[in-house]
Amino acid sequence: MKESKKTVSREIGLEIGHIVGKGLFQLDHLHYGLWKKGLEPSILNLHIAQDEYCKFIISHIPAEVKSILDVGCGAGAFSKRLVDLGYKVDCVCPTEYQNKIVEKLLGETSEIFKCKFEDIQTSKKYDMIQFCESFQYIDLDRVLDIAASLLNPGGYMLICDFFKKCSDACAIKGGQKLDKFLDLLGKSSFKIIEDIDITAETAPNIDLVDRTTKEVIVPLAGAVERFFQSQHPIVLKLIKWKYRKKIAKVEKKYLTDEKSGKNFTQYKTYRLFVCRKVK
Repeated sequence: MKESKKTVSREIGLEIGHIVGKGLFQLDHLHYGLWKKGLEPSILNLHIAQDEYCKFIISHIPAEVKSILDVGCGAGAFSKRLVDLGYKVDCVCPTEYQNKIVEKLLGETSEIFKCKFEDIQTSKKYDMIQFCESFQYIDLDRVLDIAASLLNPGGYMLICDFFKKCSDACAIKGGQKLDKFLDLLGKSSFKIIEDIDITAETAPNIDLVDRTTKEVIVPLAGAVERFFQSQHPIVLKLIKWKYRKKIAKVEKKYLTDEKSGKNFTQYKTYRLFVCRKVK
């Protein structure tokens, strides 16, 4: 039950993020931005940083790759970009809201597997399986075997996501344990071809989200609260009492000073792994 609520919450968060990002800032992607030197980390520059992220991924796709399975394709913008570049792309997307967007965007050019990666059922084989900020949500004990079964001989697995460097508690959640991943990878049918650390180029996203939360979302929520206080004080008091634990949890999660690029760099490592199936 807890996992189900967590999943629903994450899906709603992605939906809200896409609506706000697309509607207010013309953002096509849901992933982090890659902040190159000289590009100021600001919400108005996020679309540039996200485009740099996409170009970075594309530049590391092995030359012989023709077909790609994009796992956790988000709103499908990057998948569409790959299709436009001539790749044959299928997508894995378990979220109903995103499925509708992806289907409309890609049409009949791609097959959309509306399930979790662990539940995929197909006889298709691919030259590369891609995880762009979706690897953290996959069952680490199963992902390598499943990926290997879906790849052509000599196929590739591209992962671009952040990992936990240690077991210490961190306010920034998410990420597979790097040491466990590397251990399992060493015992698998995959060999690392590339391992690139882009932590420094992605850490500014954390500061950007933190600054946007404190400078925009919190003041906006305060204005809404003052409005209800003036119009419906008793109702507001009841709502705050009933949801006091959830409110406290949200405040702890999003308003702590521990959510910073500095802490992200200390506890996480954002990596690009390109691995080849060799067995």
